[in-house]
Amino acid sequence: MRQVALLRGVNVGAAGKGRKAVPMAELRALCERLGWRDVASYIQSGNVAFTAKGDAAKLEQQLERAISERFGFDVPVVVRATTTLAKAEATCPFKGEAEARPNLVHIGFAKGKVSAAMAKAVMPYCTSGERVLVKGQVIWADYANGVGRSKLTPAVLDRAFGASVTMRNIKTLRAVLEL
Repeated sequence: MRQVALLRGVNVGAAGKGRKAVPMAELRALCERLGWRDVASYIQSGNVAFTAKGDAAKLEQQLERAISERFGFDVPVVVRATTTLAKAEATCPFKGEAEARPNLVHIGFAKGKVSAAMAKAVMPYCTSGERVLVKGQVIWADYANGVGRSKLTPAVLDRAFGASVTMRNIKTLRAVLEL
């Protein structure tokens, strides 16, 4: 089954230099050593597509352990089947916004269960037209005026959803699905 691993909080820019650096070439090689096939990454994005058997939780644990052993730090990893990601993308509640500004509409996944009630906890942090919705186990955020100025930080999302949350913009999601 075709899967995607989404890494949270790694430094993938500038040839992977700096804190929590994970160069994509090394990440792909690491995934291949786990026995995963057809491994591909999208630019320096912290996203890896691959073919492997096993449930998402087991694959997450394998990659988290391998990253910790190889790089010496912990990285939360979320694995989803490409079919799951494609279905989620098709149900985007911000379709018009996603087409107009695909870098500012994000899809997110938590390492735990999420509920629509949890999205209410981030509402006080939403400014300048930002919105957060939950559809099933998918978190959607419209960063209307840019992620850099937003108060919807990773730490705020983690607290609200009670688990590590990793977000990707629609442009990146679509590119990863093409891998």
